[in-house]
Amino acid sequence: MQLLLLIASLFTFVEFNCENLFDCEHDSLKNDYEFLPASQRHWDSHKYWQKVNNVARAVLSCGEQDGTEWALPDMVALCEVENDSVIRDLARRSLLRKAGYEYIVTQSGDERGIDVALLYSPFSFRIISHTALRILPEGRQHPTRDVLYACGVVRGGDTLHVLAVHAPSRASGAAQTNAYRVRVAQRVAEAVDSIRAAQQHPLIIVAGDFNDYQGDEAIRLLQEHGLTDVSAAAVGQNGARGTYKYRGRWGSLDHIFVNSLLLHNLSTCRVHDADFLIEEDERYGGVQPRRTFIGRRYHGGTSDHLPLVASFML
Repeated sequence: MQLLLLIASLFTFVEFNCENLFDCEHDSLKNDYEFLPASQRHWDSHKYWQKVNNVARAVLSCGEQDGTEWALPDMVALCEVENDSVIRDLARRSLLRKAGYEYIVTQSGDERGIDVALLYSPFSFRIISHTALRILPEGRQHPTRDVLYACGVVRGGDTLHVLAVHAPSRASGAAQTNAYRVRVAQRVAEAVDSIRAAQQHPLIIVAGDFNDYQGDEAIRLLQEHGLTDVSAAAVGQNGARGTYKYRGRWGSLDHIFVNSLLLHNLSTCRVHDADFLIEEDERYGGVQPRRTFIGRRYHGGTSDHLPLVASFML
């Protein structure tokens, strides 16, 4: 009699808003003037490459101990990246160049050129298909980022569906922009329903910067569609109580949702607050993310968000 031995393998998923990962070249179709050498930020190649390598270092440090070996993240959803060229630099020319990541990037209608990207290891995720889901603006709304959908096979043969989201900003006011974010959540929920209709036992991850906190309408809508926010209680080991700090208060605009089947495979979910990603908060106390700029002044940090790291046994 032949015995089949199934060994669970660790699958590490990272969500990270990079905060304005722009190159130094002007895109004639986009309003990217803020991040050019002649801008007030003086965004030059030195600052750009430091930023790229800071993001790469953050991704590398999000790895997990898998048995006796250190394993790099299997998949990384990145928000606030300008275009394909910056992701190519990140995957091929930065500290990540030996990691072997493949990538896909949206080409959104966002006026600043902001896109969403997915890095993945071809050794742990064999991609089958991917597409961008566009949410059209209404009235005076500005175009927002596309939702990136990818489907592939993980080690062991299960099919994994991933939706990476960067919802509309709250810059014009949370209440005034709420309906737009709810429409994005509705589009994501429709996509999840379609996946369930097409496949009997899918594994689904929905992750990104939703620009909403726990309890907000868009977050509740996704939960009502059978998704669990596994990052709801995630904290860091070095003082971070969320992924984002605003006026001294920690919260999480970033979220990782999974469906019930994948929830059973969850090992841990945490905020990754490595020492180099945070600094002392001199005004409010505790720590805060170490960002690239403070106002217009170059600060040299990585992002105003911290990464979320979820690990699954698949």
